[in-house]
Amino acid sequence: MQRKTPSCVVFNHGYEESDALRKLSTLAILLAATAFLAGARLPPQGPMPEPRPDAGQATSPTSPSSEKAEPPAPEEVPTPQPKPDLKDPQAPVSSQPPAPQAAPSKPGPTEPMQGPPRPPGSPESSPTEEGKPPGEQTLEEQRLTIEPESDAEHAECTAALRSLGVVFKEAPRIDDGNGCGIDKPIIVSEALPGIRLKPEATIRCRAALALARWMKDSVIPAASAALPEQGRITTVNQATSYMCRLRNGAGTGKISEHARGNAIDIASFHFEKGEDVAVRSRREDSTLTGAFQRTVSAAGCLYFTTVLDPESDAAHETHFHLDVIERKGGYRYCH
Repeated sequence: MQRKTPSCVVFNHGYEESDALRKLSTLAILLAATAFLAGARLPPQGPMPEPRPDAGQATSPTSPSSEKAEPPAPEEVPTPQPKPDLKDPQAPVSSQPPAPQAAPSKPGPTEPMQGPPRPPGSPESSPTEEGKPPGEQTLEEQRLTIEPESDAEHAECTAALRSLGVVFKEAPRIDDGNGCGIDKPIIVSEALPGIRLKPEATIRCRAALALARWMKDSVIPAASAALPEQGRITTVNQATSYMCRLRNGAGTGKISEHARGNAIDIASFHFEKGEDVAVRSRREDSTLTGAFQRTVSAAGCLYFTTVLDPESDAAHETHFHLDVIERKGGYRYCH
């Protein structure tokens, strides 16, 4: 008996052919896609970014020249514009922007402080009296007056002089004009008992009292300690007492305390024995004489408000300048 071939074999064969065709179709599709992708290229120029709405001067999108317009210039910092004049609201507004205004110039250092303008010829805008600053005025231009003295204070001062043994006499009021003078002058012939003041000094009582106390409490003890072999001091030689002039004899400037009777210049001390001790530069003098002069110079500021010695300046190389000028706060100047 012959066997028949089963029908399922034919079906298998047909199925294999269909599967092969499907594979071929898929491969063809892949090859076509690869070829398409290989031929694809990026455009030669990418899309340009659109300018910002507020950059430069915008052109109308319908304008034919808008595509050829140059890129807008870099944005500048806007200049502040003045406020519109509100007085005339009907005035047409100009299409042109107003020109920038120049910045106001800053006032120079010499301009006056803010405030109402001074009237012409006011004292603030006028030169000083006589057309000169006070430091450049002569004695006549300064128009000074003599300092008055209290009767009670003068009597108290002269009583103190007598108790110390100072030899003096009262003198009439001195008025040489321009502020030179002494209201109640005295003439001193002996600074202390047995110590002559040569020549006699015309000064105010306050200056004479300071001189006597300085001599008694400082000069005589210093001389006894430093120069005992020369004996006691017998004479004080003074160079200037009252004199109507400006400081240091200048033609302009402040009035000298000599012109008010407040000052006296001491040039030397005369002893019983030996030579006179002259006042001169002794900063580097290592002798007892140098020590004596430096000691009495330093002690002078205990009694006088001004002490200038040979080390202070060239105008005082040969004497002590001693005065009793009154300063604020009890300030004293000693050099």
